[in-house]
Amino acid sequence: MHLKTNHVLLAALAAAGLAGCGDSSSPNQPPAIAEGTTVTLALLETTDIHSNVLGYNYYSLNDDATLGLDRAATLIQQARAENPNNLLLDDGDVIQGTLLADLQAVASPVTCSQTLAVHKAMNAIKYDAGGLGNHEFNYGLPFLSQVTNTDFGIPGVTKPAGTCGAPSYPLVLTNVTGAASNKPIFQPYTILPRDFTATKPDGTTTTVKINVGVMSFVPPQIMDWDQKNLAGKVAVTGSKEAAQQYIPEMRSRGADLVVALSHGGLDPSPYSPKMENQSYHLAGTGIDALLIGHSHLVFPKGKEPGAPALDPSFAALPASANIDAIKGFVNGVPTVMAQSWGRRLGIIRMTLTYQGGKWVVQQGQTTVESRGYKYKDGTTSVAADPVIANTVSAEHAATIAYARQPLGVSTDFEMSSYFSLVGDVTAIELVNQAQLDYVKNMIATSAELASYRNIPVISCSAPFKAGRNGPSDFTDVAPGATPASPVGLQVRNPGDLYLYSNNNLQAVKIKGADLKAWLETAAKQFAQIDPAKAAEQDLVSSYGTIYNYDVFYAENNALQYQIDVTKPAGSRIVNLTYQGKPVQDGDDFVVATNDYRAGGGGNFPGIDGSKTIIKSPDANQSVVSNYLQQLGKTSGKVTLGANGSARSWSFVKVATAGPVVLRSAPGHLGLARAAGLALVTAEGGLDANGFAKYAIDLSK
Repeated sequence: MHLKTNHVLLAALAAAGLAGCGDSSSPNQPPAIAEGTTVTLALLETTDIHSNVLGYNYYSLNDDATLGLDRAATLIQQARAENPNNLLLDDGDVIQGTLLADLQAVASPVTCSQTLAVHKAMNAIKYDAGGLGNHEFNYGLPFLSQVTNTDFGIPGVTKPAGTCGAPSYPLVLTNVTGAASNKPIFQPYTILPRDFTATKPDGTTTTVKINVGVMSFVPPQIMDWDQKNLAGKVAVTGSKEAAQQYIPEMRSRGADLVVALSHGGLDPSPYSPKMENQSYHLAGTGIDALLIGHSHLVFPKGKEPGAPALDPSFAALPASANIDAIKGFVNGVPTVMAQSWGRRLGIIRMTLTYQGGKWVVQQGQTTVESRGYKYKDGTTSVAADPVIANTVSAEHAATIAYARQPLGVSTDFEMSSYFSLVGDVTAIELVNQAQLDYVKNMIATSAELASYRNIPVISCSAPFKAGRNGPSDFTDVAPGATPASPVGLQVRNPGDLYLYSNNNLQAVKIKGADLKAWLETAAKQFAQIDPAKAAEQDLVSSYGTIYNYDVFYAENNALQYQIDVTKPAGSRIVNLTYQGKPVQDGDDFVVATNDYRAGGGGNFPGIDGSKTIIKSPDANQSVVSNYLQQLGKTSGKVTLGANGSARSWSFVKVATAGPVVLRSAPGHLGLARAAGLALVTAEGGLDANGFAKYAIDLSK
């Protein structure tokens, strides 16, 4: 989009926050700024809120003091008090991720006159601007258009008439355009004029206007992950190309500072417009600050006493990448990632000096912090801001009532993911059974699928909640359930078993060689264990991509395989059999999965959309819910023997000289023993993140 300079257009752009900001004749701009005047300002960031408005878990119906925008609001208040010159920005993935979000988008969608609970909270906190993430597209373009009060100019996508409830701050998106119009569907950037207190060379204070330009970027993979919502409607440009298009325009419009909100992690491999995590390459485009997200990690390392260690993905970055994960710089650009779910606040403090008629960032006086709730002493957590709970009290109560609605089926066992990385399938088998049943029925009843009726159908699902977002982020359905004391399941439980309500069930036809490559890719989640090493080794080096640990299942547990964690990634799968016979490269299989994986999500070799044979209109979460309800009608319950004990995989046994540990939520050793996981031998102390370190004996 190229903007012509004329007074009519500038007036319109100024109203939209795009232009007019650098006009030196503005009555609010002092007539002159003394050379050497300095301004210190703070850019505050949240990212990947995922509709965690309150510190509350709607799946377990319990308070959770480890997360929530309500506690982030307290961090924001304190940071604002420390830094009177500030802007608060959000990096996307706001509207999806909890039962509250699903209620407001699917079960009982908000109307145009209503505002999403998470947006109500963010309006109360008074954000200055926000970007979008990939999950903003999960509920479809019409819903996104409504809840952001934005007309995308896309044929067939109509925003309701009038002004809909929406964020009160500008939303920007730089690299997504309408497929037909080639125009941005949101404003590609905004320029925020802010009056800040500055210090003149003589030590006195004055007020100056700083124009802060903000743009945002999403991964191009949205076209794969939400193909059903976006195909033929939008197009995605590489972040680097989009930035290079608009940064000169922003500078010419008076932007003194250019900030990129990049919903992507740090990948220093050679640039491609199609790469998922493009943030690293934005650092070379002329931006002044980089606020990143998507990976749900902490960058830079926390400064509080006892702060968690850097995620291994950062620690392993090559020195040549010029990434300082302690101070928070990427190729010299201050960079911050505030984890997820409101658990941290990113803070970039910058000093600008007026030199040669422009504001110049003083890199040596710039600091970066990813601040957690216990930032003051490493022990004492900040309290939640009660204003947020009051703001969304009605929506909170409605979500709890929705969560408690009965499904009409009970369970005689607890379905958890605390030990899913060492073989427990209590939270995975039912998902796989539901997907398998659905696909087999489709093939049996559809004439178009008749050619697949003699091909074995298998299923895969991942433990989506297995510690990625902290020790409270685990599936735990029906705690305490036993054959003597079964527990009735509720509406909230399928969402605990299958987190992503936006995933639709799909099936792919693959060969045995594809299956082996798929399993090898999933097995990358494990570290390579050195049996001779005496020092402690983590079985799983990073939980950041745990959603890629696919566990396979076949009816009657006919598929079996082992993982040798002493081998390097790519050569770990052994003893792969189906019905007792080794799987051959040419064998055919139909795999029930989701649209994310079938379309290429996770970069599994050969699984790129070309092998898809079934594209279901039904969400995986709904398939699980319907399957549970059907079991309720036929048998009245689900049982451990029939629905939660069929382990398809195990580790190749090996004795190790030193300890091997799995990090999981504390207090659950009894569950491992009840599930017959003899390799889990003891529970150790807590690490800095609050995880317990469970001893794993790989020889058992």
